[in-house]
Amino acid sequence: MDCLFCKIAAKEIPSEVVYEDEKIMAFLDIFPTSFGHTLVIPKQHYENVLDADSDVFGPILSVVQKIGRAQVDSLGVKGFNVIVNNGKDAGQVIPHLHIHIIPRREGDGFTHWHGPKYESDAQMKEYAEKIRQQIH
Repeated sequence: MDCLFCKIAAKEIPSEVVYEDEKIMAFLDIFPTSFGHTLVIPKQHYENVLDADSDVFGPILSVVQKIGRAQVDSLGVKGFNVIVNNGKDAGQVIPHLHIHIIPRREGDGFTHWHGPKYESDAQMKEYAEKIRQQIH
């Protein structure tokens, strides 16, 4: 397989690993949004959230919590973002499930949540109903 993150997990490509166990690896992003920006990946290849076995998320989120706490305790930050880009349209560049943990500092310039507003309560209810009908 020609997956960059699989190669990092197999230690075929060097990375700055901050955490590793049997199933999960966390390493610094080489194009950080802020210094300390860490990626958490399952070592087993899953393309994205929808492709992954559901039992992988508990261990991944446990590591996300450890890394977030370590960022707060060591980098002088008070917060961090946890972001998953799922699919190309959402900005996923590497097709291997990964979670970004981005340390945040007040006034750092990182922005998000610039979307449209629902035109009415009825429109909001319509979208909610579409989603509810597809939850299995």
